[in-house]
Amino acid sequence: MKKFYIYILLVVTSINFANAQSKDTKKADQLFDRLAYTEAIEEYTSLIEKGKADEYVYTQLARTYTILNDTKKAESFYKRVVKNKKANPETLFAYAEILKANGKSGDYKKWMKRFVKANPNDPRAAIYLSNQDYLEELEDRDPLYTITNAGTINTKYSDFGSFTQGNKIYFSSSRNTDRKNHNLNGEPFLDIYSATTDGSKMSNVELLNGDVNSKYHEGTVVITPDGNRMFFDRNNYFEGDLEKDEEGVNQINLYTAEKVAGEWVNIEPVPFNDDNYSTGHPAISPDGKTLYFSSDKPGGQGGSDLYSVEIKADNTYGEPKNLGSGINTIATEAFPFIDANGSLYFASNGHLGLGGLDVFLAEKNGNSFATPENLGPGVNSGNDDFGANIDPEKGTGYVSSNRKGGKGGDDIYLLGKLPPCDVDVTITVEDTDGNGISKALVEIMNVTEGTTDSDTATTTGKYLFSSKCKRDYKVMASADGYLPAERSINVAKNSVNLVITLQKEPTITPDEVVLNPIYFDFDKWNIRPDAAAELDRLVATMNKYPELVISAESHTDVRGPESYNQTLSQKRAESMRDYVVSKGIDANRISGIGKGESELAVSCEESACSKDDHQLNRRCVFKIVK
Repeated sequence: MKKFYIYILLVVTSINFANAQSKDTKKADQLFDRLAYTEAIEEYTSLIEKGKADEYVYTQLARTYTILNDTKKAESFYKRVVKNKKANPETLFAYAEILKANGKSGDYKKWMKRFVKANPNDPRAAIYLSNQDYLEELEDRDPLYTITNAGTINTKYSDFGSFTQGNKIYFSSSRNTDRKNHNLNGEPFLDIYSATTDGSKMSNVELLNGDVNSKYHEGTVVITPDGNRMFFDRNNYFEGDLEKDEEGVNQINLYTAEKVAGEWVNIEPVPFNDDNYSTGHPAISPDGKTLYFSSDKPGGQGGSDLYSVEIKADNTYGEPKNLGSGINTIATEAFPFIDANGSLYFASNGHLGLGGLDVFLAEKNGNSFATPENLGPGVNSGNDDFGANIDPEKGTGYVSSNRKGGKGGDDIYLLGKLPPCDVDVTITVEDTDGNGISKALVEIMNVTEGTTDSDTATTTGKYLFSSKCKRDYKVMASADGYLPAERSINVAKNSVNLVITLQKEPTITPDEVVLNPIYFDFDKWNIRPDAAAELDRLVATMNKYPELVISAESHTDVRGPESYNQTLSQKRAESMRDYVVSKGIDANRISGIGKGESELAVSCEESACSKDDHQLNRRCVFKIVK
């Protein structure tokens, strides 16, 4: 029933799908326009059975199933339409959104790219291109709240839109079977109910006392801080007259009621209602001086926008003001709520979300609001999530949703704030002997959030910090006399202990970078692990001094044929060069030259050379070219 409240009463669906109405679809289209969606489905389906279906029929079925929240069937019909390579861009977008609602993030990205290509100047394309990986990132976030079905307050019908004051909760429900059924889905028209609540359990559910409820829809409610005045929305129905616009559409209007002797009476429309557009979803500031609402009035950002208006001391009103493009989008913004701190919660399908309507928080920022933040998994799902009401001090509240597993079309859920997920990270910087390096410099780059911090380690080489869960970091450690080192870490939910070992900086003479001996296996030229460790020191040195150009030279002893030794040394020199290049050093900065036995460290005949002489002759030298 919330679908009716968003897409029909607020008249926010202004999408120009392919228009191919015909005499064959006339009856089905009339039912669709009258909101008789179940009957419309039967008529459109009969056209398929008669072999008269086309893209228009499939699109109408997909739209109808979307409104009725049967996203699986909606996907199946959109899939038939998008096989046409010239499919309407709006159909591509709608199909992508349905795929997202059905949890198919990979397919969602594929079809959003098709939409962007087909309609690159659309604002929704720009929003998507601003962060194409947002869906995976959002799905990977830890929930901020626990969420539990509110239980006995929910029925097999639609129940949504909670407002609390004292120990009372007010909400909208279609459970009143004494009402006429609406032809949208066969449920009764919505009424406003109240119940008693302690924040976790609800009881004494009853129809709101007084004159607020009518034979048509009543929806969301807010009450002024003094408890004496109510704002609520209903069909444009007042004093027995049901008003419609020129196209025969009955809009949503905003009304007030006064509490007299425990009953809500003296119903009056607000002066900024209009027969030609909808005004509803009231919310009120903590001081009771500002009213917020949703409207699809002309001049907004898109479908339905959020507005504010001053409530003056004499209960007259200022001029409604649009909350602007920071809050409102080309799509739907609705169901505002202002918490005790003055921050704004609202539902939107225009900001980047998990699917359908998502709940967003825009914190109070002076006289305006900060950039909206998606409340993430838990509060939000792939379906429609809306009507948030949260106490920031207690960390508890309510949200409405038509997610799977509920009792009816829409259910009310209880929220409980989860403690922040913080993890202790310990970094130890030590030398190759395992001793902590005092006052080593540690730089922390938060790859996830794009921030950087740095500080010196303790006298034992330790650096400690606290991290949020699910964060990726690059950690760089350096110290005088040592080569810097970099490591990457992923912080999940458990404490992290990272040891970074710094190698002593090689001795650098005017002519040479002096490393420890590099050994090769007999008659081999592959790089052994011990040789790799020394070459890593060369790589680190060349990174530290980016102007260095090195000639890696390999020498042999005098045993064996001279030509053989020359070939072997060349292969070993090239292996060292290739290893260094594989670690990111530009190939122009290092060469490999085999010297064979042409430049002996100890000049001796093979029979006269000692074992130590041969060892000295078998060497690698890293000469500084410049």
